[in-house]
Order: sequence, then structure tokens, then C-alpha cells
Amino acid sequence: MDNKTSYPKEKINILFLENISDKAVELFKHNGYVNIKKISGALSEDELVKQIKDVHLLGIRSKTKVTARVLDAAKKLQAIGCFCIGVNQVDLDAAMHHGVVVFNAPYSNTRSVAELIIGLSIMLIRRIPDKNKAAHEGIWRKESKGSYELRGKTLGIVGYGNIGSQVSVLSEGLGMKVLFYDVETKLPLGNAHAAKNLKDLLSQADIVSLHVPETAQTKNLINKNNIKFFKKGAILINYARGKVVDLDALAKSLQEGALSGAAIDVFPWEPEKNGDSFSVPLQGLSNVILTPHIGGSTEEAQENIGEDVSNKLFQFLEKGVTNGSHTVPAISLPPVEKGHRILHIHNNVPGVLSAINTQLSNHNINILGQYLKTNDDIGYVVLDVDRQLSKKAMELLKDVKETIKVRMLY
Repeated sequence: MDNKTSYPKEKINILFLENISDKAVELFKHNGYVNIKKISGALSEDELVKQIKDVHLLGIRSKTKVTARVLDAAKKLQAIGCFCIGVNQVDLDAAMHHGVVVFNAPYSNTRSVAELIIGLSIMLIRRIPDKNKAAHEGIWRKESKGSYELRGKTLGIVGYGNIGSQVSVLSEGLGMKVLFYDVETKLPLGNAHAAKNLKDLLSQADIVSLHVPETAQTKNLINKNNIKFFKKGAILINYARGKVVDLDALAKSLQEGALSGAAIDVFPWEPEKNGDSFSVPLQGLSNVILTPHIGGSTEEAQENIGEDVSNKLFQFLEKGVTNGSHTVPAISLPPVEKGHRILHIHNNVPGVLSAINTQLSNHNINILGQYLKTNDDIGYVVLDVDRQLSKKAMELLKDVKETIKVRMLY
């Protein structure tokens, strides 16, 4: 089989933002993609609209917002690689209706975040931030008051997904008891137990760690109403999403001594680039650790993310495979040996597949293989056709009503 894509790799324009791992750049160059532009920071909507015009592939992390306006300007865009665990920075509905495939790496930084949660738990329960601050100020504070071991304490995990479940396993290794709460029924790992509800978990946990996505249901999940259910002297860790915690309510609880400590990595508003200033009500409070959204920022995690997302993009760009996509329906495909492959994305309305087949059969174009997957809004058809007639097939498919995007793969 001729592995070259119909559109030369050296002409595919790739834009990487937010200092995406060099591992990803190396992989793309190794696979023949040389026209790569890398920018260290995020871009504003206006800046991205200007940059995106001739871009075929966009790589971002969590800061860049890919809005409907950006997608309207992205006339050549085929795919977006989110080199992080989330995709809420992309308007997925707009991407779907533009036929743009969106991938991410939901598992690649799991270990990095989980390890840090354990480290933070130890630091906070031993009140290390206060002792560290005093030592830097030249004050000797050698005392055991208010310092505890993790062993025998209860960790409450809100959101028992990829990261939450791994935190569960690691914490049990330190002798902790684990309670978890999730809106979906989850199989407990080890000796973990499911809490009846969020209030039940908050009232029993010595340390509460949040691992939920940002949704309408999780916004201000920890607020002034339920923060009163926390166990006296408990610790809160949020390395999930910034809008999950009401920071004013948390600050008040810490100031009043209801909670004894907190670690926060994500905030409702975050600066666009390194060096920018930001202000939150938790700054200067005792036994509080604040970090700049670095929960998954290890060399290992960034390399893993770079490799994971890059491979998904290669599979789509070179084979039409959409496994892991958040927009176009997922299809896994075998290669075709004696034909050309065409990708057709269309609005999911009755009659489109019939129209495709009718157009091709009326012009005596033989279909060697056909694969279809739909969601509520769009359909994705992969067609393998005779090489001699593939250009004609392309033109016919563009004329099919409800077509969003057609691409000759190889």
C-alpha cells in the first residue's frame, strides 16, 4: 500500500501553542511533518483567528480557548490535539459541526497528579508550610502540636475516575482509610468504600481531595453551604478544576479555623502566561499551598501526553482512525491495499448514506470497503474506492447534500 497521504506531509501546516512537549515535535518530524510552528504561550481569540487561517492541525494545552469564532476562521483545520487531560477549552459542538476531530490524553498525567496529592497530604497534615515559612524568616518552630501521621486517617475522594482511583490505591499503601463519592457507580479498588452522598463523605474525611470535571453540576461544588459539613480541622485539596471550589467560602473557613489547611492548584481565573500576576483570597493564609496549575506538569507526564496525542493524530491523518475523538464518531480501520481512501463527514440526517452510494454507483465507481459511524449530530463515512476513479469519487461526494467535509486520505 502507498502510505503517502494525498496531501503532501510537508505542506501540512501545524501550529503548536503553550510550549507543547518537544517529544510531540520530534514525533511529527520523525513521521515526515516538517512545517511546524511552535509558540510558547497561549493566544487570545483575536490572535488565534489571525493565525489559524491556513493551519491543518492545531495543538494546544489548557489555556488556549478554541471558540466557534476561531473554528469559523479555520478553513483548513482537520484536527485539534489537546495535549492535556481535558477538552473543555474547545467548543466541541462547533468543532463537531465543522468536521474537526478533537483528541486529548485523559490518562497520561494520572500518576503525576496522584503522587502530588499524596505529597501534599503529608505536607499539610504535618503543617510543613507554616514551619517552612517560619524557617525562611529565621524563626525556629520545632513542635509537634497540630502535626499528624497519615496512617489511620480517612481520605475522602470526590470523583473516582482515573486520578481519584489511583490516589485511592497509593493512599492505602500508607495505611489510610479511603471513602469515595462519584455520581456514577464505580467499582472500589482495594479496601475503599463508597460514601452514601457528598455530605456523608465530607463529615468523615480528614482530608478531602477533589477529582471531578468542570460541569454545570460541579461548579462551586464546595461552597458556603456544604463547607460546614467538613470534619473540624479537615484539609481540602483541589487539583481538579478551578470553578469547583468557592474560594471566598474556603478562605473564610480557613480563617475561622474550621479547616486546618488547603492545597489549591486550579483557580476560577488563571493568568495567560508565566510571570503574570494573579490574586486569590487564599494568599497569605496559614497552612495553605498554592501552585500554578502544575498538578500534571512533570517531564514524564508531558512526554507521555505528547506521545499519546501525537499517535492519535497520526492515526487520523494517515489512516482515518478516530478512536478517542470527542467530536467525530470513533472508527477503527484496517488499511486498504488496492484502493484509495476517502473520508466523508456529514450532518446525520436520513438518506445521506443512500445518496453517497447512489452517486458512486451511477458513475460505476466500485466501493472496495465502507465504514460508517454516527452520533446524534454528524456521521463519519470512510470509503475505499478504485484508485483510477478516486478523484471522480471525491468530486461526487462533495456534491452530496448535508456534506460537511470531504478529504482524500491516500
